[in-house]
This record gives sequence, C-alpha cells and structure tokens, in this order.
Amino acid sequence: MPRTAPSPSRTASAAALLLALGLAATACSTGQQSASGDGGVAKVDGKISITYLQKQGDQEYFVGEAAGAKAEAAELGVDLKVVNLGNDANKTVSEAQSALAQKSNGLIVVVPDPAVGPQVVQAARDAKVALLTSDDQICANGPDPSACAKDQLVPRIGFSGQQMGAEVGKRAAEEYGKAGWSAADTRVLAAWKQDVTVCGDRVKAAQAAFDTAVPGVKTVDVATDNTPTGAQDKVAATVTANPGVKHWVVWGCNDENVQGGVTALANAGFKADDVIGVGLGAYLACKDWKSGQPSGMKAALFINGKDVGALAVRTMYDRLKNGKDFPAEAFAPTRMVDASNWQAAGVTCG
Repeated sequence: MPRTAPSPSRTASAAALLLALGLAATACSTGQQSASGDGGVAKVDGKISITYLQKQGDQEYFVGEAAGAKAEAAELGVDLKVVNLGNDANKTVSEAQSALAQKSNGLIVVVPDPAVGPQVVQAARDAKVALLTSDDQICANGPDPSACAKDQLVPRIGFSGQQMGAEVGKRAAEEYGKAGWSAADTRVLAAWKQDVTVCGDRVKAAQAAFDTAVPGVKTVDVATDNTPTGAQDKVAATVTANPGVKHWVVWGCNDENVQGGVTALANAGFKADDVIGVGLGAYLACKDWKSGQPSGMKAALFINGKDVGALAVRTMYDRLKNGKDFPAEAFAPTRMVDASNWQAAGVTCG
C-alpha cells in the first residue's frame, strides 16, 4: 500500500476522534524521569517506525486492535510492525530489545505479564525511544501497577476499567431483577487473572455496581488465566464445590472468562434460564447469539479493539512527529449489546 501524508481532513478527523474518545491528558511534574521512557526522545523528521508488541495476538480483540493500528499507520505513512507475544513474558523483553536494535522510533506494548514493566521501560529509556502501553498498565519501577505511583505508570491507551466494570455490574443486576431469583440460592461468579491490574479494576467495579442494586448475593472469586479453557476448568471445579446453588451470575475480565464460565455451567447441567452471563468484549458472546440457540450469555459490553489500536498509533505519531506529550490515559468508547442488537452495533463475529 502506498504511503501518503495525511490529508487536512484526515488530520481534523483524527483530532476530533481523540476528543470523542475522552482523551485524559493528565500531566505530572515531579522532576522525575518520565515513566513513558521518552526522556530525551527527539522529534522524527523522516519516516516514523513503530513496533506494536501484543499479548495473545490471535485473540479476536487483539486481531481487531492490530487491524486498527495498521489502518491508522497506513493513513499516516508510518512503518508499523506488529508482533504477537502470545503469553510469553520473556518474549516481551526480547522483542522490545530487538525492536530497539532495529531502530524503531516508538514502542507500543500490551504485556502478557506486568512484572516485566521495569525491564521494558529501562530498555526504552536507554535507547531514548518513546514507550506507550495499550490495554494493560505497566509500572516503571515495580512489577505491580496497582502499587505504582501515578507518575511511574507508563501512559496507556485503552478503556476505563472502572467504567466498563460498572456497566457490566449494572446490566447483570437488571438481568437478575428480570429473572426473579432469590439471593439465597444464587451466587455471583467473578473470573479473572488476578495479577492484571485492569482486570481487578473491572471486576471490583462490576461488584460495586451490582451490590448497590442487588444486595445480599454472595460472590465466588475464581482465579483464571483469562482464556476460555482456563476459565472453564476453574469454574467447573467451583461449581462442583457449590452444590446447593441453583442460579449463577457470571462476569469477569473479558469475554473469555465469561464464555468459559457459561460453558462450564452448561456442561454441569444448568439451563440457559439459570445463568446470567455478562461478557466484556462481545466478540465471543456474539457467537452464542449468532447460533440462535438459548444461551446463558445474556449481554456483553462491546469494546472495539480497532479503536484502541488506531488511537495508540495516532498518539505515538503525535509524540514523534509533533512533539505532543503523551496523555496519562486515553479511553475509547464502549456499548452494551445483546442478542437483539449486536449486529446493528457493528460487532465483528468471527
């Protein structure tokens, strides 16, 4: 595809998109080195080269994110390389070092494990290369972003975990009310990878929103690896350990956790009417709805990876080409969908 400079209308549209996506441009001035790793980074006059390192690059959401990043890079005339890290934390460090050796001007990273954050930040600082994260946070001086000082969190493009979780909890409460269940024989099943900060943000917010509307329902927390099969296995064991429960409400960090939970419950003999699953992503939830069969997946919050990928590339471009500071965070929009409206909302269902 030929590389062309963005037209004035394209630039204006991108600027409008940034505003529409709720750009959070909080800045810190503590005198410490920037957590983005861009201390001493110079503007780039020629062709810009960006490397996008993604965990779980074959997951539907991240496939969309890569597509959005590539489309934006093509519009901006940026050379973009996307690397699938899978779930390999060590590969994050080696691929970051490889990108720096190949003279990438900027790194965008979705880490499989936030513990590698300090290594990635230090490598970027040493090379004087701009660093940006998407989706998951990393800390410049520690392995746990939840325990990190704000000025040491690397700037992030993604979604608001609190907002997303609150929407999930609110919808779950609405579905619970419609079902007419009793708190005595109902349990909430919350499934997520518990060392991922944004997952904790989502689940805690879902719990708070649900409890506000529906007090008294006990919750069972399930630690997973954020994959459908991992969640399914852990949920199956949890269900076996709770034989008196007749109804289940399921939420988690992503669609994978909820889909795994819903599948485990179906395999355990629970009918669709006895399960309220509220996904987060909609890219797996839609497959249940597409089949036309009854499903415990009652709704899902649609998050569009394409928006995040495009915004991440645009934000990095503005830093390298125009010297514009990174925002602390920038958020893309979300929308709750279900079997009746997911297609109209634009959900891509592979």
